[in-house]
Amino acid sequence: MSRVPASERTPEVTGRNRKERKAAGRRKGLDGPLARICLGWLVLVALLAVVGPLITPFDPTEGNIVERYLAPGVEHWLGTDQAGRDLFARLATGARSTILAALAVAALTVLFGGSLALVAVWFGGRVDGVITRFLDFLFAFPNLLLAVLAVAIFGARVETAVVALSIGFAPYTARVIRSVALRERNLGYVRSAELQGISGLVITFRHLLPNVKQQILTGASINFGYAMIDLAALSYLGFGVQPPDADWGLMVSSGQASLLAGYPQESIYAGTCIVLTVAALGYLGEQLGGRRAAGRA
Repeated sequence: MSRVPASERTPEVTGRNRKERKAAGRRKGLDGPLARICLGWLVLVALLAVVGPLITPFDPTEGNIVERYLAPGVEHWLGTDQAGRDLFARLATGARSTILAALAVAALTVLFGGSLALVAVWFGGRVDGVITRFLDFLFAFPNLLLAVLAVAIFGARVETAVVALSIGFAPYTARVIRSVALRERNLGYVRSAELQGISGLVITFRHLLPNVKQQILTGASINFGYAMIDLAALSYLGFGVQPPDADWGLMVSSGQASLLAGYPQESIYAGTCIVLTVAALGYLGEQLGGRRAAGRA
């Protein structure tokens, strides 16, 4: 069987082959060894947050000045900090508080931004214009600045930081969901459902929402990582979790004095966990979004 020269191949064939190669590459990226390593790390962090505080006999907020700066050993697996507190207990408890706060930001962002996007797409016209202008207004405020302003007004609490960051992240999520939902809104099956007398709320939940769920999941995973960074930064600055509670960002801050004294363990442990978790979430979120795009191509 003779091969067709490249110059004689039809655009349809070459275009289809190119799309198939891209789709295969996306699948390989999501199922590859790096994705498995990232997923394994996230599972390990989740286990640390759930099981870690239960298997350690030490209170993460109580220390013993006599046992300060102990090296890792049988009793203290990761050693102790400048106050004699067990670093493993603080790292595990900090993982729980950090993950729960970041999850809350991601969930509230999807709820707030997704609701605005779907309402704008369904009603269109002036409603769409008002919501779009409102989102543009929120774009003008950096997330951290908005969170610091909220903390200054309502007090330094994790709940305040979570709500402020959710509002700051909402425009990005809403814009992505709106672009996808707007395309679905103009398709024939939605118009057919309207002609049958099905209510807009039912159409939104049964048809529009399932078709944008991939963008919601991808955006939520990326927002989770960004929220973890911003929450750690707020705790580091003293605007988030307050001492003596444990939090990864707070551990980086409280470990600075130990770092200068030649004991960098606390800051290194917490900082490494933040970096690796955010990197894993970002990679998996990017691959998940790319796989969806390749599937649609």
